[in-house]
Amino acid sequence: MAPTIQTIGISNGGGDCPGLNAVIRGAVRASILGHGWRVVGINDGFDGLIWTDRTVPLTVESIAGILPRGGTILGTTNRGNPFHYDIEENGKKVTHDYSHICCENMRKLELDALIAIGGDGTLTIARDLGKLGIPIVGVPKTIDNDLSATEVTFGFDTALHVATDAIDRLHTTAESHGRVMVIEVMGRDAGWIALHSGIAGGADVILLPEIPFTIETVCEYLRKRAATGKKFSMVVVAEGVKLPPLDPFGKPFPAPRPGQVGFLIGDAIHTLLKKDVRVTVLGHIQRGGSPSPFDRILATRFGVEAVELIARGEFGRMVCLRAGEIESVSLDEAVGETRLVDPKSTMIRTARAIGMNFGDYA
Repeated sequence: MAPTIQTIGISNGGGDCPGLNAVIRGAVRASILGHGWRVVGINDGFDGLIWTDRTVPLTVESIAGILPRGGTILGTTNRGNPFHYDIEENGKKVTHDYSHICCENMRKLELDALIAIGGDGTLTIARDLGKLGIPIVGVPKTIDNDLSATEVTFGFDTALHVATDAIDRLHTTAESHGRVMVIEVMGRDAGWIALHSGIAGGADVILLPEIPFTIETVCEYLRKRAATGKKFSMVVVAEGVKLPPLDPFGKPFPAPRPGQVGFLIGDAIHTLLKKDVRVTVLGHIQRGGSPSPFDRILATRFGVEAVELIARGEFGRMVCLRAGEIESVSLDEAVGETRLVDPKSTMIRTARAIGMNFGDYA
């Protein structure tokens, strides 16, 4: 029997990405126009369930115009785990469990269900809140495209367009000056953005977290290119690559901070090749800006299906894309397993077939 729903909440957590507002818009319009529900926006991730002054009513009028907007009108955070919430008390960091407060505030806000939009961390919290009795459904969101239960996540396509455009632009200046260009893109655990943008942008070397590499192998490949008259080269690096144990001087590579791995690799290539090397770190440029048409459509479909899961009383589930259709899986199935690039996949074989190198052999 379908539950009686009058009011739902919407929250998003983790990093922002293009398409979040499209999910919110799709869910709000489907809730109000399709079911006559009231919708409450939970600001700043799950923080808005801990401190209820961070909530806002969402109406068809208030979400007008947000479809092409990047970021999220609800704000977000990647530090707000209500089960392990760190605050400073008397100069010391103290961890509190505020999950019971979230449950109490669901009742105070008269929320009958909650849509949680996020990646593995946010959806793990959503699953655990569901086990405490909160009626909750999830929407997958990660720019890295590394959630195993869905074929693709919104935001990835936009990031891919940004990265490919950057590679195209750097290609022309690299050719003009005869330089090696190193482009660092996002991809903490999985190299999907680096792989897809590298193929789309015609990179010469693509370095992924999933494929071990050495600087010497990369440089040997670049030497072979130079020997055939190629005066420039493009090296695309995922931010989460595992650096070799030693640098070209035989010293351990320092542990890179975010946005630093491209410079470490660029300096190492310069040291071995004695060539002019330039490094570009795209960073959060990939997260910002207007979502692509694909991401707007996928995000809208996700938002609408999340509402339908609530209407059917199918809580503890996450919407997903499979074979082009929107389906759902349990939150238990959705979290805990990272979708990685398979080094033996057809995408890798395709790249190798057209001469691209992954730093594993020259």
